[in-house]
Amino acid sequence: MRKIFEIVKSNPLFYGIAFSDFEAMLNCLTAKMVNYKKGDIILMSGDNVDFVGILIQGDVKIVREDFNGNITILTKISAPETFGEVFACAEIFHSPVTAQATTDSEIMLIDYKRIITSCTNACIFHAMLVKNMLKLIAKKNLALNGKNEILSKRTTKEKLLCFFDQQRGIANNFTIPFSREEMANYLCVDRSAMSNELSKMRDEGLIKFDKNKFELLTR
Repeated sequence: MRKIFEIVKSNPLFYGIAFSDFEAMLNCLTAKMVNYKKGDIILMSGDNVDFVGILIQGDVKIVREDFNGNITILTKISAPETFGEVFACAEIFHSPVTAQATTDSEIMLIDYKRIITSCTNACIFHAMLVKNMLKLIAKKNLALNGKNEILSKRTTKEKLLCFFDQQRGIANNFTIPFSREEMANYLCVDRSAMSNELSKMRDEGLIKFDKNKFELLTR
């Protein structure tokens, strides 16, 4: 239990929750641990979303598929990040996205109603959980705004620079969580065109990169 707590305590959902309350909280929330193999579907588009998922180990990508079968990566998350909370709290009965394990993963699943509804035991941590959930959803909204900013750019170069600017934080050196194909899907651009643009940007002295490691040189 201590190991799980050390992993998830940095997740915004658990801010302010003490280890002494952690096990009782999980019991109250009827949390369960589920293991998935690489490639397993955790949530299929069209499924009912009635849970919040917290990654304990592994990586998950959230994708959307259109009528023509084109897949767009909306985001990729790692432990101890959360997924499903926005759709669950909005009571969306059919998920518009698919969540798929990209590595062998262990996930804690919690019934979202257990989070937002006070229990008969009047647990002291419930008020904190509701407050934390609101903050978590607000942060997800900010992340969505960041994605929309990228997609609003007209050229592949502009999308790449906007994406890198968001990824770098306060440092010019950063590692992105995507393969080249995944990054192209995330940016909604052609992979070959994106690879050509990356090479041009490197030749122009705008960036350096080695696989997933990048450095912005002029930002």
